[in-house]
Amino acid sequence: MRLSRYFLPILRETPKEAEVVSHRLMLRAGLIRQEAAGIYAWLPLGFRVLKKIEQIVREEQDRAGAIELLMPTLQLADLWRESGRYDAYGPEMLRIKDRHERDMLYGPTNEEMVTEIFRAYIRSYRELPKILYHIQWKFRDEQRPRFGVMRGREFLMKDAYSFDLDEAAARISYNKMFVAYLRTFARMGLNAIPMAAETGPIGGDLSHEFIILAETGESGVFCNSDVLHLPVPGEDVDYAADLTPHIRPWTSLYAATEDVHDPARFEREVPVDKRLHTRGIEVGQIFYFGTKYSEPMKAVVTGPDGVERPIHGGSYGVGVSRLVAAIIEAFHDEAGIKWPDAVAPFKVAILNLKQGGADTDATCERLYRELTGQGVEVLYDDLDQRPGAKFATADLIGIPWQILVGPKGLAEGKVEVKKRADGSRELMSEADASRRLGAMKAGAAGVHSPAGRA
Repeated sequence: MRLSRYFLPILRETPKEAEVVSHRLMLRAGLIRQEAAGIYAWLPLGFRVLKKIEQIVREEQDRAGAIELLMPTLQLADLWRESGRYDAYGPEMLRIKDRHERDMLYGPTNEEMVTEIFRAYIRSYRELPKILYHIQWKFRDEQRPRFGVMRGREFLMKDAYSFDLDEAAARISYNKMFVAYLRTFARMGLNAIPMAAETGPIGGDLSHEFIILAETGESGVFCNSDVLHLPVPGEDVDYAADLTPHIRPWTSLYAATEDVHDPARFEREVPVDKRLHTRGIEVGQIFYFGTKYSEPMKAVVTGPDGVERPIHGGSYGVGVSRLVAAIIEAFHDEAGIKWPDAVAPFKVAILNLKQGGADTDATCERLYRELTGQGVEVLYDDLDQRPGAKFATADLIGIPWQILVGPKGLAEGKVEVKKRADGSRELMSEADASRRLGAMKAGAAGVHSPAGRA
C-alpha cells in the first residue's frame, strides 16, 4: 500500500481526553476515532490489526475443535426471561422495543441465544460434545466508559459455548479452551496469566481470567512470579488427549484476581521473594456454569440410559478489540507503538528519504514490487515530506521493519534496515534487504515466545 493513497490521519498532538498510553497512541496513530462515549470507528490501520487478532483467535478455536457460527446482535428479551437474567443483568444492558412493541436487547453476551439454538437441534448424548463460537460486536452500557477501547461500550468479542453430558465431560471442554487461550495470547507475543476469578453475572463456580500484567490495568492481581515463566503448549498439542499435564503447572501456582484473593493462602503457599502484587488487563475469561441455563431453558439430551437430562455448559470470551489496546500497553516506547509481527498492520515500511530522486524512487519501487510480490504486507511512504517526519510516523505506527532509502546510502550501494522492536539498524544491499524481509509473510500458526511483557 502506498501511503499517498492510504487513509492514515496522524495526530501530532496528544488528545487531552486519553488517560492511558494505548488510548493516546491509538488516537494519534489513526487507529480509531471516537464517535460517542465508549464507541469508536475503526480506521483502516486499526482495522487491519483487529482482523489479524481475530484471525489468530479463530485459528486457535478451530484447532481446539470449536465450530464457528454467527448469531444476531439483537436478541429477544423473552429468551433472557427464560433464564431469569433479563431483570437481573442490570443497567449495562441496552433494552429497546421494535415497532411491534416487542422487548429486545442489544446482546452483551449470548448464553441464552446459543442455548436456544442448541436445544432446537440436539437431542442425544451421541451428538456431544459441542463447542460453538462466534466473533461478534457486543454492547454493554458502561456507566463510565474510559481508557479507549479498553473499557468501551461497543466491543468485538469472541464468545464460545460448550455443551456436554455431565460435569466431567464439561471440564474436558473447559480444559480445551484453557489451552487454546494460552496458545492464542502467546501467538500475539503476550504473556497472559490464567488467574482464578469471580464468575459474575455469567454464573457458575469455576472461572479463570487471562491477565496481562500492566500498571494501567483495572484488575488487582496476586500471583507467584514463577507463573511468568511457564511453557505454553505447542502447535502439536493433542486436544483429544488428557490436557491436565499442560494445565496443572498453571493452576498449581497461586494466581488470583483481587475478587477471590485469599491472603492467608497467598502467604502460606508463595515464598516472600516470589510474591507478586500488581495490576493487570483482562483479555479473556472462561467459565464452567453447569446447568445454569439448560435447566430453566429445558436444553436436554437423552443419555445412554434413555433418560433426559440437562446439559452442562461453559462459556469462553476473548476481548478481540480490547486486545489491540492491551498489546499496545505491552509493546510501546516514547516514540510510539511496537507491534509484534503476528498482529502488525503491515510487516515492512519503506521510507523514501528523497521523494522525486531518480535513484531513491527507483530503488523504493523495486523493493515495493519485490516484497509485495513475495506476499509481504508493505506500507510505502512515498509522501513528499522531510525524513524526520517520515521517521516519526513510522515509529508512531509501529511497523516491525523499516527500510530507509536515501541518497547517501545508495551512493555506497546500501539501504538501511531498522528493527522497530529494539531500534537496531543494519546497512545492506537492496538484494539482501529484499531477501531477508521477503520471509516476513503473514504470521505463522505456531506459538511465538512472548517478546516482552507489560
